[in-house]
Amino acid sequence: MTEVLDEEEINRRANEKRRKHKEAKDRILAKKVNEGGLLIVHTGKGKGKTTAAMGIVARCIGHGKKVGIVQFVKGKWETGERAVLERFPDLVTMTAMGEGFTWETQDRARDIAAARAAWDRAKEMILDPENSLVLLDEINIVLRNDYLPIDEVVAFLKNKPAHMHVICTGRNAKPELIEAADLVTEMTEVKHHFRADFKAQAGIEF
Repeated sequence: MTEVLDEEEINRRANEKRRKHKEAKDRILAKKVNEGGLLIVHTGKGKGKTTAAMGIVARCIGHGKKVGIVQFVKGKWETGERAVLERFPDLVTMTAMGEGFTWETQDRARDIAAARAAWDRAKEMILDPENSLVLLDEINIVLRNDYLPIDEVVAFLKNKPAHMHVICTGRNAKPELIEAADLVTEMTEVKHHFRADFKAQAGIEF
């Protein structure tokens, strides 16, 4: 026989369930005492890897923390995020070192040289004690194409300053980087407007 409950009893049971849930969560959170710099990877075929990273950048700025950004691939695009971040010159240093996607440059040697210059700049930012976060935008593409030695990059990131957060974005993150990371998020494409012949649009893609 199905139990019939009045609204008051339904609410009481729901509240009791939430109370127990909160107690369990509080016990878990009480054990979380570690602090320090994280190595974060945003990868996957879905849209939003850089966008999510820029959200973390915005949070750091909101807390008055200094951020360094190196764009490994995109070049000096006139993007919405660049226009916003340039309004915080005391907190953000944004460097576009890439010369465009590889299918645009069609020059592997030039791409490798640009990747090396970007990595050298990234290391400077990571070692700068004034920075709290460094975003290595699209470095996963550079690593996937073997423009930089993965062992060199991972070794450096494993030994970064203890306080430093580093975010690596781009599809096809290499297993070595994923293994070294503290947080890995894979963006999964369920549906994409490009397949319906929408072009890249200001405010959405750039």
